[in-house]
Amino acid sequence: MEQSGRGAAIILTVYDALTRRQLARELADAFLAGPWNAEALAERGAGCLDRWPSWIVGLALRVVAVHRSPPTAGSAELDALIESFLARRPARSDAPAPPRIIRFLHDERPRRDHGWSVTEIESVPELAQRLELSDGQLAWLADVRGWERTVTAPRLRNYRYQTVPRRSGLVRVIEAPKARLKEIQRWVLREILDHIPAHDAAHGFVSGRSVVSHARLHAGQAVVLRLDLRDFFASIVAGRVYGIFRASGYPHAVAHALTGVCTNVVPLAVWQQISSESSGALAQNRFWLGRQLATPHLPQGAPTSPALANLAAFRLDRRLAGLAGSLGLRYSRYADDLTFSGSAGLRSQRTQLQPLVARIAREEGFVVNREKSWLGTAAGRQSVCGVVVNVHPNVTRGEYDQLKAILHNAARHGPESQNRAAVSDFEAHVRGRIAWVASLNPDRGDKLRRRFTAIEWGHSPGIAGGAWDADR
Repeated sequence: MEQSGRGAAIILTVYDALTRRQLARELADAFLAGPWNAEALAERGAGCLDRWPSWIVGLALRVVAVHRSPPTAGSAELDALIESFLARRPARSDAPAPPRIIRFLHDERPRRDHGWSVTEIESVPELAQRLELSDGQLAWLADVRGWERTVTAPRLRNYRYQTVPRRSGLVRVIEAPKARLKEIQRWVLREILDHIPAHDAAHGFVSGRSVVSHARLHAGQAVVLRLDLRDFFASIVAGRVYGIFRASGYPHAVAHALTGVCTNVVPLAVWQQISSESSGALAQNRFWLGRQLATPHLPQGAPTSPALANLAAFRLDRRLAGLAGSLGLRYSRYADDLTFSGSAGLRSQRTQLQPLVARIAREEGFVVNREKSWLGTAAGRQSVCGVVVNVHPNVTRGEYDQLKAILHNAARHGPESQNRAAVSDFEAHVRGRIAWVASLNPDRGDKLRRRFTAIEWGHSPGIAGGAWDADR
């Protein structure tokens, strides 16, 4: 914050001079990029920030009052007007930190001043060289000619396909890249995507955040409301992925090649082998899923897809976080799971909130699954992504009791007697389940660990006990 004034008159301004200048420059560019009315200016201005600031509508109204049409001199006049507007805003003791500038939300032009430490690549031959590929190999893996859609021989495809049944009756199609393509995608994730920040509301596939941090945000709330996005990865098309790479500073050809590496089209022959359903809503849902999979999209199974999905959903998260804040609610997202929580008033707000969320999601290219909404109150069991959140994050009593029984029986009858699913490394599997319980409830985790040490695993004593230190 900055002090200004004369004599004894001192006014604290909401942001310092450098922040005002940076915000003014970015907002001026956003304002000049589209229709000239207060509503459109506010939407574009907020679209280049990580949240909807309280002053954005007032600023938009001020701008159109001073300039009835876009200033012919360009952004310089707007810069000065916006800086002046922000400089006159008084600071409050509880004023939030300045909003972050996220440029790729309103602009797909390549920018080099975004501040992200992504690997610089100037041309497709340079990209191929970094990936240790020939130009032809890169073109094949990026599928620039769309061969994956029509090729019939599995050995010529870049992906392996399998289906997983869902409760709805509609299958989930897993698109797993083959070894060389997966290696390249991991390089893209490590050298590019890991350096672009996701929204603070995104907890899935983000370093330092997890299911636990997602659930913890909603612990101890009177009401929890969960909504679900339908076909999350398949709904994110190649054009949006291209926009992310372009906004990260890559030239057109490089962004196009990176998009090809990270997106896929399910072969027609594969889709035709999936059992069809001709009745009612299921047939319609299958039709729409087929259309999505026939369009270049994020493949569920590629290591780059979660990070790209978070970036594609940045604007969705920003808008839903703003909506939740205006209603006194909490909001976070784990992959396709949208969670809101708050006071008992959320029960009555639900009828207005859900249509608003559905509309915002639709405007951002997603669809809310109407059949998978859930509301829980403190009177019953509240869960977020399988974590109980009534008081604090915890596992369900049934899950804890089941694991305790497995450990008890394994100690009495041997671990193989409990390995009913024929897990290849049952000891590691059990240790992982115990570590999960301990991450939510340390006391329960300690009790399970003591039971674990009573099991004869067939190796020298102390190995398992020492390994627990890494889990703490």
